[in-house]
Amino acid sequence: MELGILSLSDLQTDPATGKLRDAGARTREIVFYAVAADQAGLDVFALGEHHSPDFAVANPAIPLAAIAQATENIRLTSAVSVLSTLDPVRLHQDFSSLDLLSNSRAEIIAGRSAFLEAFTLFGIDPADYDDVFTQKLDLLLAIRASEHVTWSGRHRPALDHLPIPPRPQQDKLPLWLGVGGTPASAERAGRLGLPMVLGLIGGDLRSVRPLVEHYRAVGQAAGHVPDTLRLGLTSHFYVGKTSQDARRDLYPHYREYLRPKTPGGRGWLVAPDHFQAVSSPFGALMTGSPQEVIDKILTEREILGTDRFMGQIDFGGMPAHMVNDSIELLATEVAPTIRKETGRH
Repeated sequence: MELGILSLSDLQTDPATGKLRDAGARTREIVFYAVAADQAGLDVFALGEHHSPDFAVANPAIPLAAIAQATENIRLTSAVSVLSTLDPVRLHQDFSSLDLLSNSRAEIIAGRSAFLEAFTLFGIDPADYDDVFTQKLDLLLAIRASEHVTWSGRHRPALDHLPIPPRPQQDKLPLWLGVGGTPASAERAGRLGLPMVLGLIGGDLRSVRPLVEHYRAVGQAAGHVPDTLRLGLTSHFYVGKTSQDARRDLYPHYREYLRPKTPGGRGWLVAPDHFQAVSSPFGALMTGSPQEVIDKILTEREILGTDRFMGQIDFGGMPAHMVNDSIELLATEVAPTIRKETGRH
């Protein structure tokens, strides 16, 4: 089982100035976390894409390229690339270049995004939400499969046996589909035989088991072997030395990250009882002592059959020392037991 960390690069208000944190400092901080994860022996680092002033990173490929030069082993992926608003040709070129820089460590997690900022920015009609994603995914798959591509669709100019360099160092760029929980998205991943990453934000992890089973059933009915139908999970994450320490230290940052940032804006107020519920053994929030986190990751694997877990490691203005301590505990106390229990050496 693979273990890694994820950042969405959120920017929080500095209490001293009342202004958002500096995006440059935040981006450099994220590079440092990825380097620490590589040095600690974790398997994967994922970086999100957003197009609002509340986040520092709009194009994950650029910071990931910097990370590639400062790391040796960790796999590098987007989480997610908002494919509906991107040109699949450019996306493949960017991550092929990352693959060449990193010596075969690049991946893409493609998704549709729950936010509309990118659609407005790039002139995509939200009414075409599903159709544009379907067509662009079809083109991205064609580019992965062949050096010369012939393709036509409604949302991008046609290609007539055109080469699309550079090619990645890997035979194909690994491509996962990011899914927020809709049956249609899981069904698409299964039908195409693509690994799926499921984002657990709230609720009870047992409630998503039917979705995962549907994904695998559709994939096997389409003729894909079970080994290709891999499942990744992401959730908000913090591991502390003790359960009490972890919950006490995390709560204000979890509450800050999820609160509505504007009157009537998206987000919700996290009351203490909700925090306790979501951090319970079957809740979506991955936090607690190292043993608690071990137990919860293994429970997720038992219930859902997960192949990869990535914890969102830095959010809500968490100070660097908290993030670094959490990365260290994940790598030194959680990962060895998980790998032993799941048979990975």
